[in-house]
Amino acid sequence: MSENECLIEASVEDVFAILTDGWSYAAWVVGASRIRDVSAPWPEPGGRIHHSVGAWPFLLDDTTMVLEYEPLHRLRLQLRVWPVGKGEVEFQATKTPTGCRLVMTEKATSGPVSLLPDRLADLMLHPRNAETLHRLKLTAERR
Repeated sequence: MSENECLIEASVEDVFAILTDGWSYAAWVVGASRIRDVSAPWPEPGGRIHHSVGAWPFLLDDTTMVLEYEPLHRLRLQLRVWPVGKGEVEFQATKTPTGCRLVMTEKATSGPVSLLPDRLADLMLHPRNAETLHRLKLTAERR
C-alpha cells in the first residue's frame, strides 16, 4: 500500500469539483492519456471513467469505477489497467485553516504489483502518486 498527502490552498469544494469531474482525469492523473467516456452514475458508486493509459501507439483502454463516495470527504475507486492488474485508490479530504489536506492511498489488488511486499510496491507507486497530487493541487489552486 502507498500513501501520499498534499496540502492544497483551495477549498474542499474546489478539490472535490476536480475529483468528481471524470472528464478532467487525464489532465492530472499520471499515466492517463485520454478519457473516452464517463458513464452514469459517476461519481456515485458504479459510475465509470473509460480511459486510456500510455502513449500512442501503445495505448491500453480500460476503466476506473467508483466503489464509494462521500461528498466533500471521500472517494474510493477501483482501477483496472489490463494486463497489469487492478487496484484501489482512495482520496480523503479534510478542511484546514488554509484550504484542504488531501490523502491519497493506493493498493494493488491483483496482478504483478499485488504480489510485491508493501514496501516495494510503495517504491513504485509513491512517486507517481506524489506527482498526481501535485498536478491536482496546481489545478485546484488555479480555480
